[in-house]
Amino acid sequence: MFDILSADREALTALTAALGEKKFRAEQLFRWLHVQCVSAYDEMGNLPQEFRRKLAEEAPLRRAAIETVQESRLDGTRKYLFRLADDSFIESVLMRYEYGISVCVSSQVGCRMGCRFCASTLDGLSRNLTAGEILDQVEQISRDTGERVSHVVVMGTGEPFDNYDSLVRFIRLLTDEKGQNLSQRNITVSTCGIVPRIYQFAKEGLAVNLALSLHAPNDAMRRELMPIANRYSLDEILPAMKAYFAATGRRLTYEYSLCKGVNDGDEAAEALGRLLRGQNALVNLIPVNPVTERGFVDPSGSETALFKKKLEKNGLHVTIRREMGRDIDGACGQLRKRFMT
Repeated sequence: MFDILSADREALTALTAALGEKKFRAEQLFRWLHVQCVSAYDEMGNLPQEFRRKLAEEAPLRRAAIETVQESRLDGTRKYLFRLADDSFIESVLMRYEYGISVCVSSQVGCRMGCRFCASTLDGLSRNLTAGEILDQVEQISRDTGERVSHVVVMGTGEPFDNYDSLVRFIRLLTDEKGQNLSQRNITVSTCGIVPRIYQFAKEGLAVNLALSLHAPNDAMRRELMPIANRYSLDEILPAMKAYFAATGRRLTYEYSLCKGVNDGDEAAEALGRLLRGQNALVNLIPVNPVTERGFVDPSGSETALFKKKLEKNGLHVTIRREMGRDIDGACGQLRKRFMT
């Protein structure tokens, strides 16, 4: 079956011609799918009835269903659980900021990276998402709230570079001027450090932001937290990140989940300062969101602030991620895990 939600305008033009319709119908179809975000061909009022019938046969329109939504009473963060056509479940998160609405999307059903502090990896990887399934999260949330999404982060369940082709197609669809028309500069992709894909991504001609899930200042500690560190060392990852900056000019972000008593000590702060000093980069500190099965504990606010100050003394630009959705299964994978069990 033709994957209608993953199809770009060129592919829709070919499909439209194959079904005996004129080229301009492809533009109308694309707009119905990615601006109006309709969930059925019958809603596409300006398309001929026979064309809609053929589309339903050749390219079934299967959007995800919103299974449940949790809304934080603290900050209005909304966590969505989607049921896909094959009855798989994925999560997305809407966060409200002064600059607009940011949506964090998943790129896989589950994850095989095995990071020790993350709920997403508890059941391993089930499958990759299609580009349309990634995009559908943004479009469904926009339709549900009636508000335009201004920023997107690919930082939910899954490793985006482990689903590379769908990721790139998703970005091109999301930024298409005839669709959602989101600025590439308002998109951030987070990776745990798959080196060949970082270099490949730098050659795509995109202007999106790249974030590395760093979480440790050296390879020894990183291997304790992230199995991917057994494959790619920091000596390989950091040059790849610098190459991405050189190719795109987009400032890099290093995500650092603070686990109390593990990676938040004085030695870790000094080592992290030495590792990243001199880069045009931002260190984003994230007090770990406790996951029952993992046992990691987040540091207090004062401890986090002290770690930030130590990094700043080492010449780093540092922020502390605003804690959002802590009262609604805030960590990646928590809602999905609870729902499935």
